[in-house]
Amino acid sequence: MEQFLAELNQIDAGSVSYNKPLADFTTWKIGGPADVLIIPETEEQLVAVIRLLHKHGVQWTNLGRGSNLLISDKGIRGVVLQLGEGFDYARFDGTFVYAGAAYSLIKLSVLSAREGLTGLEFAGGIPASVGGAVYMNAGAHGSDVSRIFKSADIVLETGELVRFNAEQMEFSYRHSCLHEQRGIVIGAVFELGQGNRKDITATTTAYKQRRLLTQPLTLACAGSVFRNPPNDFAARLIEASGLKGMRQGAAEISTLHANFIVNTGQAKAEDVLTLMSIIRSTVQQNFGIELVAEVYVVGER
Repeated sequence: MEQFLAELNQIDAGSVSYNKPLADFTTWKIGGPADVLIIPETEEQLVAVIRLLHKHGVQWTNLGRGSNLLISDKGIRGVVLQLGEGFDYARFDGTFVYAGAAYSLIKLSVLSAREGLTGLEFAGGIPASVGGAVYMNAGAHGSDVSRIFKSADIVLETGELVRFNAEQMEFSYRHSCLHEQRGIVIGAVFELGQGNRKDITATTTAYKQRRLLTQPLTLACAGSVFRNPPNDFAARLIEASGLKGMRQGAAEISTLHANFIVNTGQAKAEDVLTLMSIIRSTVQQNFGIELVAEVYVVGER
């Protein structure tokens, strides 16, 4: 690590911070410090940093937008990466959408509707970045990223820059090849369809309003905590188990949507993990179904 840090100071890496608290970088507002937080602003900076990390065998974590993520109270050892403003862009060319990995998926959905392009309506309420959405094949309302995906530019853990098409991404339910082959999405191309601007906007707005009415999005949360099991819903199983409203510290199983755990104040990661454990064991006992976490738990325990 010492040699890595020495060489890090000799390259153009973007913003570098040490022992940086991460709670404010996540939608759950939970998380201890990162040993080193690096925010590259350009592709060149990111590639240089990744190559240096690979050279010295330093462990790293991609923070993304900080949604769908639970960071431990002790924080993350090694290096944490978050893409900067240089990756926060979107442009349209006919029915093709080119977006940087740091761009908001919700914002992209709204802009696409204004362009009269259909296909991203499902994303109107998903609080993810484009990069995170590609990584986990984010979806809702019967659709997902794989339906509109054309390609993504990715920096692999070796520092190699590649472009993957839909087949190479190996999309499935909340999954892509990047779960096994480490890399960071830096930009993606989506292909949408021409449609009626008024109808598309109405659908996008309806989906967003439905989320606001049925999910506790005004509170600090990370989206759905567990994946839906085949032919069922995690929220239904949790609610049927009588767990709605259960609290551990300042963490609470939402009274609005049982598959959300909200931070009502100063919740700790351990509070959330305790509730997740209770949910798993209770649902297993009541229904014989083992729930799989949709959120990613990272950091030192």
